[in-house]
Amino acid sequence: MGETLRLTAGDGHEFGAYMAAPAGPPKGGLVVVQEIFGVNSHIRSVCDRYAVAGYLAVAPAIFDRVERDVETGYTPDDVARGRELRGQCDTDAAIADIAAAADEAASAGRVGIVGYCWGGQLVYIAACRLGGRLTAASGYYGGNIKAFLSEKPVIPLSLHFGTLDTSIPMDEVELIGITHPEIAIYTYEGAGHGFNCDQRQQYDAEAAKLAEQRTLAVFADDVG
Repeated sequence: MGETLRLTAGDGHEFGAYMAAPAGPPKGGLVVVQEIFGVNSHIRSVCDRYAVAGYLAVAPAIFDRVERDVETGYTPDDVARGRELRGQCDTDAAIADIAAAADEAASAGRVGIVGYCWGGQLVYIAACRLGGRLTAASGYYGGNIKAFLSEKPVIPLSLHFGTLDTSIPMDEVELIGITHPEIAIYTYEGAGHGFNCDQRQQYDAEAAKLAEQRTLAVFADDVG
Protein backbone atom coordinates (compact mmCIF):
# COMPACT_ATOMS: atom_id res chain seq x y z
CA MET A 1 0.00 0.00 0.00
CA GLY A 2 2.77 2.44 0.90
CA GLU A 3 5.82 3.83 -0.85
CA THR A 4 8.88 5.86 0.05
CA LEU A 5 9.60 9.22 -1.51
CA ARG A 6 11.90 12.20 -1.19
CA LEU A 7 10.68 15.64 -0.13
CA THR A 8 12.41 19.01 0.05
CA ALA A 9 11.83 21.49 2.88
CA GLY A 10 11.72 25.24 2.41
CA ASP A 11 15.35 25.56 3.46
CA GLY A 12 16.48 23.12 0.78
CA HIS A 13 16.90 20.09 3.05
CA GLU A 14 16.00 16.86 1.27
CA PHE A 15 14.57 14.06 3.36
CA GLY A 16 12.69 10.81 3.13
CA ALA A 17 9.02 10.12 3.78
CA TYR A 18 6.59 7.23 3.75
CA MET A 19 3.29 7.70 1.94
CA ALA A 20 0.22 5.49 1.95
CA ALA A 21 -2.63 6.15 -0.46
CA PRO A 22 -6.25 4.99 -0.22
CA ALA A 23 -7.68 2.56 -2.74
CA GLY A 24 -10.14 5.13 -4.06
CA PRO A 25 -10.34 8.92 -4.28
CA PRO A 26 -8.93 10.41 -1.05
CA LYS A 27 -11.06 12.31 1.44
CA GLY A 28 -8.06 14.55 2.12
CA GLY A 29 -4.46 14.41 3.22
CA LEU A 30 -2.77 13.68 6.56
CA VAL A 31 0.69 14.25 7.95
CA VAL A 32 1.67 11.50 10.41
CA VAL A 33 4.45 12.63 12.75
CA GLN A 34 6.84 10.06 14.17
CA GLU A 35 7.80 9.19 17.72
CA ILE A 36 11.46 9.26 18.73
CA PHE A 37 11.89 5.91 16.97
CA GLY A 38 11.87 7.16 13.39
CA VAL A 39 9.47 6.25 10.60
CA ASN A 40 9.46 2.65 11.75
CA SER A 41 7.07 -0.20 11.12
CA HIS A 42 4.57 1.16 13.63
CA ILE A 43 4.41 4.62 12.06
CA ARG A 44 4.09 3.05 8.62
CA SER A 45 1.23 0.93 9.91
CA VAL A 46 -0.47 4.06 11.25
CA CYS A 47 -0.20 5.61 7.78
CA ASP A 48 -1.63 2.43 6.27
CA ARG A 49 -4.63 2.52 8.62
CA TYR A 50 -5.41 6.11 7.77
CA ALA A 51 -5.14 5.23 4.10
CA VAL A 52 -7.72 2.48 4.64
CA ALA A 53 -9.89 5.17 6.25
CA GLY A 54 -9.63 7.17 3.04
CA TYR A 55 -6.75 9.59 3.56
CA LEU A 56 -3.47 10.14 1.75
CA ALA A 57 -1.04 9.79 4.67
CA VAL A 58 2.53 11.13 4.60
CA ALA A 59 5.07 10.50 7.39
CA PRO A 60 8.19 12.71 7.12
CA ALA A 61 11.52 11.24 8.31
CA ILE A 62 12.37 14.11 10.63
CA PHE A 63 15.52 12.45 11.95
CA ASP A 64 17.04 12.67 8.46
CA ARG A 65 18.49 16.04 9.44
CA VAL A 66 20.64 14.23 12.03
CA GLU A 67 20.89 10.68 10.69
CA ARG A 68 19.18 9.25 7.65
CA ASP A 69 16.84 6.26 7.60
CA VAL A 70 16.53 5.88 11.37
CA GLU A 71 14.17 3.06 12.29
CA THR A 72 14.21 1.38 15.70
CA GLY A 73 12.08 -0.75 17.95
CA TYR A 74 11.13 -0.06 21.56
CA THR A 75 13.84 -1.62 23.73
CA PRO A 76 15.50 0.45 26.46
CA ASP A 77 18.51 0.90 24.16
CA ASP A 78 16.18 2.12 21.41
CA VAL A 79 14.61 4.62 23.80
CA ALA A 80 18.04 5.94 24.78
CA ARG A 81 19.08 6.27 21.14
CA GLY A 82 15.83 7.99 20.21
CA ARG A 83 16.21 10.51 23.00
CA GLU A 84 19.76 11.24 21.91
CA LEU A 85 18.68 11.85 18.32
CA ARG A 86 15.73 13.94 19.45
CA GLY A 87 18.11 16.13 21.45
CA GLN A 88 20.01 16.96 18.28
CA CYS A 89 16.92 18.08 16.37
CA ASP A 90 15.90 21.70 15.94
CA THR A 91 12.19 22.38 16.41
CA ASP A 92 11.96 24.99 13.67
CA ALA A 93 13.64 22.60 11.23
CA ALA A 94 11.22 19.82 12.20
CA ILE A 95 8.28 22.12 11.51
CA ALA A 96 9.79 22.96 8.12
CA ASP A 97 9.84 19.24 7.29
CA ILE A 98 6.24 18.89 8.45
CA ALA A 99 5.26 21.83 6.24
CA ALA A 100 6.84 20.11 3.23
CA ALA A 101 4.97 16.89 4.06
CA ALA A 102 1.73 18.89 4.31
CA ASP A 103 2.37 20.36 0.88
CA GLU A 104 2.80 16.83 -0.50
CA ALA A 105 -0.39 15.63 1.18
CA ALA A 106 -2.29 18.65 -0.16
CA SER A 107 -2.55 16.92 -3.53
CA ALA A 108 -5.46 15.09 -1.87
CA GLY A 109 -7.24 18.25 -0.67
CA ARG A 110 -7.35 19.70 2.82
CA VAL A 111 -4.72 18.38 5.22
CA GLY A 112 -4.83 17.27 8.84
CA ILE A 113 -2.01 16.19 11.13
CA VAL A 114 -1.62 13.50 13.76
CA GLY A 115 1.46 12.68 15.83
CA TYR A 116 2.66 10.53 18.69
CA CYS A 117 5.10 11.09 21.58
CA TRP A 118 7.58 13.69 20.25
CA GLY A 119 5.25 13.91 17.29
CA GLY A 120 2.44 14.86 19.66
CA GLN A 121 4.43 17.89 20.77
CA LEU A 122 5.22 18.79 17.17
CA VAL A 123 1.53 18.54 16.32
CA TYR A 124 0.78 21.20 18.93
CA ILE A 125 3.44 23.51 17.45
CA ALA A 126 2.27 22.83 13.90
CA ALA A 127 -1.30 23.66 14.92
CA CYS A 128 0.00 27.05 16.04
CA ARG A 129 2.29 27.82 13.10
CA LEU A 130 0.95 26.06 10.01
CA GLY A 131 -2.63 27.23 9.85
CA GLY A 132 -2.21 28.06 6.19
CA ARG A 133 -1.37 24.44 5.38
CA LEU A 134 -3.33 22.42 7.97
CA THR A 135 -7.02 22.37 8.88
CA ALA A 136 -7.16 20.01 11.89
CA ALA A 137 -4.77 18.37 14.35
CA SER A 138 -4.66 15.49 16.82
CA GLY A 139 -1.72 14.86 19.15
CA TYR A 140 -1.10 11.80 21.29
CA TYR A 141 0.88 11.99 24.56
CA GLY A 142 3.06 14.89 23.49
CA GLY A 143 5.56 15.82 26.19
CA ASN A 144 6.60 19.29 27.34
CA ILE A 145 3.84 21.10 25.47
CA LYS A 146 3.88 23.53 28.39
CA ALA A 147 7.08 25.04 26.94
CA PHE A 148 5.06 26.24 23.93
CA LEU A 149 1.88 27.43 25.60
CA SER A 150 2.65 31.04 24.69
CA GLU A 151 1.75 29.97 21.14
CA LYS A 152 -1.94 29.59 20.33
CA PRO A 153 -3.40 26.93 18.05
CA VAL A 154 -5.15 28.39 15.02
CA ILE A 155 -6.88 25.20 13.84
CA PRO A 156 -9.06 22.65 15.68
CA LEU A 157 -6.79 20.61 17.94
CA SER A 158 -7.43 17.57 20.12
CA LEU A 159 -4.88 16.10 22.53
CA HIS A 160 -4.87 12.61 24.04
CA PHE A 161 -3.15 11.57 27.28
CA GLY A 162 -3.05 8.46 29.45
CA THR A 163 -3.68 9.04 33.14
CA LEU A 164 -0.79 6.72 34.03
CA ASP A 165 1.74 8.41 31.76
CA THR A 166 4.65 8.96 34.14
CA SER A 167 6.40 11.31 31.70
CA ILE A 168 3.47 13.74 31.43
CA PRO A 169 1.94 14.64 34.82
CA MET A 170 -1.77 15.35 34.85
CA ASP A 171 -1.15 18.83 36.23
CA GLU A 172 0.65 19.66 32.97
CA VAL A 173 -2.33 18.37 31.02
CA GLU A 174 -4.61 20.54 33.15
CA LEU A 175 -2.39 23.56 32.50
CA ILE A 176 -2.80 23.11 28.76
CA GLY A 177 -6.57 23.14 29.15
CA ILE A 178 -6.55 26.17 31.42
CA THR A 179 -4.30 28.13 29.08
CA HIS A 180 -6.12 27.14 25.90
CA PRO A 181 -9.67 26.02 26.74
CA GLU A 182 -10.49 25.77 23.04
CA ILE A 183 -8.36 22.60 22.80
CA ALA A 184 -10.27 19.33 23.13
CA ILE A 185 -8.34 17.33 25.73
CA TYR A 186 -9.07 13.67 26.32
CA THR A 187 -7.63 11.52 29.09
CA TYR A 188 -7.70 7.73 29.13
CA GLU A 189 -8.02 6.13 32.53
CA GLY A 190 -5.37 3.52 33.24
CA ALA A 191 -3.45 4.15 30.00
CA GLY A 192 0.25 4.96 29.96
CA HIS A 193 2.65 6.64 27.57
CA GLY A 194 2.60 5.08 24.11
CA PHE A 195 -0.84 3.53 24.57
CA ASN A 196 -1.55 3.72 20.83
CA CYS A 197 1.45 1.60 19.79
CA ASP A 198 0.73 -2.13 19.53
CA GLN A 199 4.48 -2.85 19.57
CA ARG A 200 4.92 -1.51 23.10
CA GLN A 201 4.11 -3.03 26.47
CA GLN A 202 2.05 0.08 27.22
CA TYR A 203 -0.36 -0.65 24.37
CA ASP A 204 -3.97 -0.21 25.46
CA ALA A 205 -6.30 -1.45 22.72
CA GLU A 206 -9.42 0.14 24.18
CA ALA A 207 -7.83 3.55 24.64
CA ALA A 208 -6.20 3.37 21.19
CA LYS A 209 -9.51 2.57 19.52
CA LEU A 210 -11.38 5.37 21.28
CA ALA A 211 -8.65 7.93 20.56
CA GLU A 212 -8.60 6.93 16.89
CA GLN A 213 -12.39 7.27 16.67
CA ARG A 214 -12.18 10.77 18.13
CA THR A 215 -9.33 11.68 15.79
CA LEU A 216 -11.21 10.43 12.73
CA ALA A 217 -14.25 12.43 13.82
CA VAL A 218 -12.19 15.62 13.88
CA PHE A 219 -10.74 14.86 10.46
CA ALA A 220 -14.19 14.04 9.06
CA ASP A 221 -15.38 17.49 10.13
CA ASP A 222 -12.34 19.57 9.14
CA VAL A 223 -10.36 17.61 6.53
CA GLY A 224 -12.82 15.56 4.55
